[in-house]
Amino acid sequence: MLAKIANDNAALMNARGVLRLFASTLAPTGLRSSTKKQDAFAEQPLMSTPKISFYNLAWRWHFYAGLFVAPFMVLLALTGIIYLFKPQLDPLMYGNLLTVQSAEHALSADEQLQRAQAAYPQGKISKYLPPADATSSAQFVMRNDGHEVTVFVDPYRGTVLGEQDAKYNLQAIARALHGELMIGTVGDRLVELAAGWGVMLVISGLYLWWPRNKSAAGILWPRLGSRGRLFWRDLHAVAGFWGAAFLLVMLLSGMTWTGFWGKQYAELWNKFPAAMWNNVPQSDQQARSLNTASQQTVPWAMENTPMPMSGEHAEHMKHAGMSQGPAAPSIRLQQVVDLANSRKVEPGYSITFPTTAEGVFTIAVFANDPRNDATLHVDQYSGKVLADVRWEHYNSVARVTESGVMLHEGKMFGVVNQIIVLLICLMILLSAVSGLVIWWKRRPQGSLGVPPLRHDLPKWKTAMAIMLGLAIVFPLVGASLIVVWALDRLVLSRLFGQRESASGSA
Repeated sequence: MLAKIANDNAALMNARGVLRLFASTLAPTGLRSSTKKQDAFAEQPLMSTPKISFYNLAWRWHFYAGLFVAPFMVLLALTGIIYLFKPQLDPLMYGNLLTVQSAEHALSADEQLQRAQAAYPQGKISKYLPPADATSSAQFVMRNDGHEVTVFVDPYRGTVLGEQDAKYNLQAIARALHGELMIGTVGDRLVELAAGWGVMLVISGLYLWWPRNKSAAGILWPRLGSRGRLFWRDLHAVAGFWGAAFLLVMLLSGMTWTGFWGKQYAELWNKFPAAMWNNVPQSDQQARSLNTASQQTVPWAMENTPMPMSGEHAEHMKHAGMSQGPAAPSIRLQQVVDLANSRKVEPGYSITFPTTAEGVFTIAVFANDPRNDATLHVDQYSGKVLADVRWEHYNSVARVTESGVMLHEGKMFGVVNQIIVLLICLMILLSAVSGLVIWWKRRPQGSLGVPPLRHDLPKWKTAMAIMLGLAIVFPLVGASLIVVWALDRLVLSRLFGQRESASGSA
């Protein structure tokens, strides 16, 4: 028995020796810089062999992503909350413009148009929104004195109730800030970039959050008795974890509206059968031209569809240059309204006027329930319906995307949907603010506070694969990754390198 134990011990010692030799061979260069260090490492027991850690690498990229994304997340969450409660805020703020007392008989759409035009003789009307119900006013969007205004008309008495700047009211400003920071294409690209980096932020954050001990405190719920940076760290980690999946849904559904990635996504996945447009003369414009940063006219699924042209000889008119001429509709506005009602378009729709001789009337409803979406293009001369696209014509990707957009805006399931999105926005705000507080508290005096990067770490293959995937799926993120990497290597590492290393060692 003693001989057997001695033999087993000898075999165990030989195995440990082989493992030490193998470990010393694979050890990072920084740990094998001298024979003395190798010997010291070899003398250590097997259980004390340093474990390879990727925490600093994940933390560093999470830091960069958070520093860039946090201000955008705060802005998007705040503007999102404002726009989320548009159904409740508008009646409170503009009740005198939106609400009327119902009567037995209503004026026709043409009579309402005449009253609005008489009040603004120089105004050029571009859109009509019929009353959504018996106590709602009619609305006309027009260009007047260099400003786009919405004029509200009592549909029963023809009284002009007042006007509102179509671009500079609370909801329009919130929507424009949310979509493009009110600076056009540059703002749209910045928001798209922030959303793409937000995805990276979530992924790296989940790695940092991943439990490394058995305690659920600070992981699934914050340690409320803690103080200082630990308290803020718990808030940041817990809010980030519970909100991670929801934030990904919000980021990805929101990106479908962006001007670069969203447009490519729509052109790739949002296809309609070509036969739908075979017998319809098409213009060079797409339906996306009807949407602006402050106003939504047609659904997402319709954005990359061609705009038809009016007139039996529309192609000849186009080539003859008549498209530069002004619109001259032969049909009345009330005929378009009757057409929408006969085709059972859900109330809340808008009618966009033609702007050129070949343009069309567009009836569109961007419904809270996307199954009620409708987009109709009507010939301005004959009243013929040139296109009528509904939910049943959408493909699977378009249906999922439209549903995601309505969930994103909190419209799909009424108040319940609003409350859920509000909680998500609050979690985003809490996570962003707590992250900034953590950074500020741990930041050394006069330093950026970049987490130190240990140069003895091997490459994080999973992270590299994820980052490569993000770079391919989101080209703007890929380009910015190269910029950040170059900035980190060439500028930040030299500018703050010694200070950060000293801080990390401490």
